[in-house]
Amino acid sequence: MKIKLITPSSADLINGNHITALRLEQIITKLGHQISTSKEYNGEDIDLMIALHALRSFNSIKHFYELYPNRPLVVMLTGTDIYQHIKFSEEACQSLHYATRLVVLQKQALEELAPHLRNKTRVIYQSVTTSFNSREVLEVFSKDNFNILVVANFRPEKDPLRTALASKLLPTESKIQVFHIGIPLNPEYRERINLAQKENSRYHYLGGFSYEKTLQAIAEANLISITSRLEGGSNVLCEALASKTPVITTNIPSLVATLGEDYPGYFSVADTETLKNLFLKAEMDANFYQELKNSCAKAAYLIDPVREEKCWYDLLQQLSEC
Repeated sequence: MKIKLITPSSADLINGNHITALRLEQIITKLGHQISTSKEYNGEDIDLMIALHALRSFNSIKHFYELYPNRPLVVMLTGTDIYQHIKFSEEACQSLHYATRLVVLQKQALEELAPHLRNKTRVIYQSVTTSFNSREVLEVFSKDNFNILVVANFRPEKDPLRTALASKLLPTESKIQVFHIGIPLNPEYRERINLAQKENSRYHYLGGFSYEKTLQAIAEANLISITSRLEGGSNVLCEALASKTPVITTNIPSLVATLGEDYPGYFSVADTETLKNLFLKAEMDANFYQELKNSCAKAAYLIDPVREEKCWYDLLQQLSEC
């Protein structure tokens, strides 16, 4: 099939939508289809559209549906779609109606959809393939420290400075150092980043990294900290699982859907004190740290590339026969 992938993310910004789009291009090409990616649909004669983001891609979704109402249309729902936009946006809800199939990135997202929408929804967990030319430790990481990594662009949904706040509460004897990869999407965050570094010698802002270098950093860190208030399906969590690096994370539904109810490394959103205690326990308690690693290993099957490719094969095969 000739497929158009619509993504609202800029090619210049490495974020979850961008990484998802790149991975989908590779999967769908491997499956033998033609695929091209753009921010907007301009009316091309295509067999199928896949749109990331029900709200932000609404104009493209509506345009395609009106031109080709009988051709398959797949809408992939992001975290802001699932936990915000479909609750108040008429356009986002209309996108759900136009879609032949909906795709969500973890099973708990189904609970947020109306019952009549669940039958046309498919759960496809994101996968990660890690391969490095070099496994040398990044210069910023010292083997003498316990290196905690945050990978998040600076926007409210990520609660990006929560790890910095927690690390500021650590006792003097702790060897924890926090490193943050990401881009400020709001100018006010630049001042907050500078202040956080000035007030906390444990916190180090690294700026934006390439995707490959980010994966390298995830693999070499001792621990990944995920402080999100909402997620559709966390790329960073998938990357950590693929790299066998344990995580401390908020206990929001999308992350629990991957790690399981009994994962030992959860804290509640914005609970700085518990986050600090979990960091300290991971650093000081070897049994707890190994428990985190073992629990992550159990969940890693969900992010297997073969599994994701099979899910997309089945979906596209079904739609090609409609």
